[in-house]
Amino acid sequence: MNFNIIRTARAILNVTNLEESRRFYVNALGFVETESDDTHIYLRGLEEHVHHSLVLKKSDHPSVEVISYKVFSEEDLEALSVFFNKKGLKTKWLEPGVQHAIGRTLRVQDVSGLPVEFFAKMETVDRLLQRYDLYKGAKVQRIDHFNCAVTDVEKAYNFYIKELGFACSEYTTADDDKIWAAWLHRKPTVHDVAFMNGVGPRLHHIGFWLSDPMSVIHTCDVLASIGYGTSIERGPGRHGLSNAFFLYLRDPDGHRIELYNGDYLTSDPDFKPVRWDIDDPMRQTFWGHAAPDCWFNEASTVLDVNTGKVVDTSDPLLEKKKPSIII
Repeated sequence: MNFNIIRTARAILNVTNLEESRRFYVNALGFVETESDDTHIYLRGLEEHVHHSLVLKKSDHPSVEVISYKVFSEEDLEALSVFFNKKGLKTKWLEPGVQHAIGRTLRVQDVSGLPVEFFAKMETVDRLLQRYDLYKGAKVQRIDHFNCAVTDVEKAYNFYIKELGFACSEYTTADDDKIWAAWLHRKPTVHDVAFMNGVGPRLHHIGFWLSDPMSVIHTCDVLASIGYGTSIERGPGRHGLSNAFFLYLRDPDGHRIELYNGDYLTSDPDFKPVRWDIDDPMRQTFWGHAAPDCWFNEASTVLDVNTGKVVDTSDPLLEKKKPSIII
């Protein structure tokens, strides 16, 4: 590996109504609207010093255009391009100016069929961490992770760890030791991306970090008070996996957002991944309450980075004896 991937960085979600999306993300959840035009809304968290971590893009149909990672330098982008092309994975360059507020980007469909992007530079803005007078809604601080449904978790696991340099914090296996789900990271927390056994490739959710568990509780009160109570899909609760305090929401187009707080440090080189058995009921929710069926079965479709068309999905390779999505 001769490239340095830093962290989860941004996502582009295609949405059908920008004003409805603005009401949900800005008015209800408290994202900072950095900028907007007739077809885009650029959002960030209060802690973030870059132009955006979430783009809402006007479209006829909801989908995921790309999920993105920041790398250390332009040289890392070049190295990634050579690497992917050697693997037979077709890349696409977007030069500066093609996308707003972001530098040169490299896009590729990864081994699971997910649309992935890498970049080194983005315009910077004022960080609003201590502008407490601007805090509202969930008081979202920063983007944290992606969770993706794929048909072959072990294939994704091996590619991201052995080829891209990610590390594993926690994973779930069945009796045959086949990996059903895995949490992988580049920054020193539980995950930048998780892969789970399911119909894929699809994006299950984007996780955003909140400053404390009470912000999650406060979010529920805010959502209920302004008519978004039905947007709450699951939680609040605490995961066994990751130890995180969580709340899952569905936006007006059905995209799933997790509000997230309370995981732990994974930076030590001798850190050993935590194994969970798929039959352990505490892995999903530490307190034991079950998730709704829609949480297991529904996720956002993803687009092909070269054609812009929806990527076809397939059933998972591992037989589903029970719902296997974890976080």
